[in-house]
Amino acid sequence: MGVMHIPGHDKQKPREVTLEEIRGVMGDCRLCPLYETRTKIVFGVGNPRARVMFVGEAPGRNEDLQGEPFVGRAGENLNAILSLAGLKREDIYIANVLKCRPPGNRNPRPEEVLACSPFLREQIRSIWPDIIVTLGNPATHFVLKTEIGITKLRGRFHQMGHFVVMPTFHPAAALRNPAWQELLEADFRMLGDYLARHPEDGPVIPATAHSDALPRVEE
Repeated sequence: MGVMHIPGHDKQKPREVTLEEIRGVMGDCRLCPLYETRTKIVFGVGNPRARVMFVGEAPGRNEDLQGEPFVGRAGENLNAILSLAGLKREDIYIANVLKCRPPGNRNPRPEEVLACSPFLREQIRSIWPDIIVTLGNPATHFVLKTEIGITKLRGRFHQMGHFVVMPTFHPAAALRNPAWQELLEADFRMLGDYLARHPEDGPVIPATAHSDALPRVEE
C-alpha cells in the first residue's frame, strides 16, 4: 500500500476547543426528540490527546444507563481486541455519532444525525487524532461521506481531509458473525502495524483518498 508523508503535519489544531467546552455547549441537549427517551447523554470518554479515536453509531442500553460509550458486550469485545493494535482503553478516545440512545437500538435517523453530528465534529477537532477508526456503517458513512458498505471499505486506510480513517466492523455486529470477528481482529492488527511503523511524528496519509475534508461547524 502506497503512503505519502506530510512533513510538519502534526497535532497542530485549527483552533483550541476543549472537550469540556464542547460538553458544556451541549448541556441538556434537546436538539432532537431523542432527549425524551434517553436516560443519560453519552458524550464520549478517553484520552483527550489520543492518537486513535474510535467512532461508533449510537449508545446502546448499557451505555444509556451508565453515560459512557462501549460498556456493554460490544465494549467488552473492543477492550479484548485493543491489545492486537498495541493499545489500551486509556490510550484512546471513544465517541458515537449520536449521543443519545435511539429507542430499541434502531438505526439513527438522518435528522438525528444532522442535529447531533456537530458535537462529534468538534470532538474530532479538539482531539485531532492521527487515525479515526469508524465502527460499522453509520459511523463510516458519516465520516467518509459515502454510502459504500463496510465490507468493501475495510482492510485499508483512507484519507479524509487531515485525517486517516480506518473503517471496520462494529464490535457488536462482529459478536454475531464469527467471520466478521476474524476480519475485525485482522483490521486491529493492521492498525497496530501502522502505529508501530509510524510513531508519533505526524500522520502518514495512505494513497486511498477522499476529496472532502471533515466539514466545519458554522460559527
